[in-house]
Amino acid sequence: MDIDYLLMLQRFRESIDNFLTPFMEGISLFAVTYLIMLPVFLYWVCDKRAGLYTLVSYYLCCSINALVKLTACVYRPWIRDARVVPAGDAITTATGYSFPSGHTTTAGPIYGGMAVSGRKRVKPVAVFCVIMVALTAFSRNYLGVHTPQDVLVGLVESVLALWAAAVLFRYLDQHPEKENLFLIISFIVGWLGIIYITFKPYPMDYVDGKLLVNPQKMMNDGYGDTCLLIAFPIARFIEKKWIRFRATGLKGAGLFVGLFGLVPLFFMIEYLGTPLDNLLGTHWGHFTNSFITVLYCVALYPLVIKLWQTKFAQADPEETVTTSSMDTVVTDSEETESTNSGKKS
Repeated sequence: MDIDYLLMLQRFRESIDNFLTPFMEGISLFAVTYLIMLPVFLYWVCDKRAGLYTLVSYYLCCSINALVKLTACVYRPWIRDARVVPAGDAITTATGYSFPSGHTTTAGPIYGGMAVSGRKRVKPVAVFCVIMVALTAFSRNYLGVHTPQDVLVGLVESVLALWAAAVLFRYLDQHPEKENLFLIISFIVGWLGIIYITFKPYPMDYVDGKLLVNPQKMMNDGYGDTCLLIAFPIARFIEKKWIRFRATGLKGAGLFVGLFGLVPLFFMIEYLGTPLDNLLGTHWGHFTNSFITVLYCVALYPLVIKLWQTKFAQADPEETVTTSSMDTVVTDSEETESTNSGKKS
């Protein structure tokens, strides 16, 4: 039934001479390349808490999806049935196994996280984000690179990640001292995931003496995505312990500072992967690429923002600054500890 559905979409594509294919390819490609820049900009400029929530949802969803994908080891539709012919260049970004859809588990938590954060303040943006989740998921079917069950399970994973992140944030609002525990757990789980995908058995099916799917190639994305559970705890701890930046705001120089930070991120997305793969091998190249990118987004450029704010920003003492409530509570506790230490001395 799933292959019949893809063949129906394929016949429709052909009947309209692939008129919609470039559009669907653009929607799909944007999700796994430049979409990450939106929650990063949100984190740096607009609303630190909302951006952090979206990033946590995304990192959690992608890493869990990698483990599920490399456990299920489901072959792509055109491998299962030669009648399925992917549209355009979609096959070039269809890396890894098929189930669940990685594009969906990228678009789901990122667009979804921004929709959840903005549903009360900017409803049109929230509605647009929900539409983009559905459109990205459908594009994977339309292009012939994923089955319906691939995208449906990807959507379920996205919803679960958004829910889990929301529960975690509410818990840490009440128990900020527990955050380091969760960061340690994430770090450990990430390394256990790397060990698991490295040493677990994979299907080795041959056709006419040729290996049908090389598991080593399928593991590349798994290393990059599982690294997210390892890189984020380090970056988050650095930021909350020593940096503690404030969102710059959309006015004046703050907007420029945020946009300027996206330029290096763009070049990382475009040009960092291949040199690292060549230098370290595809597994650890993907891993290192993810590590550097997460560290830059969550801690390194926030350090630049903090230095700029310290030197140039003339903040109104009564100005309300949007920060993570976890940061606010931690600051209060640190001040209390400092006061108590002074009294003891």
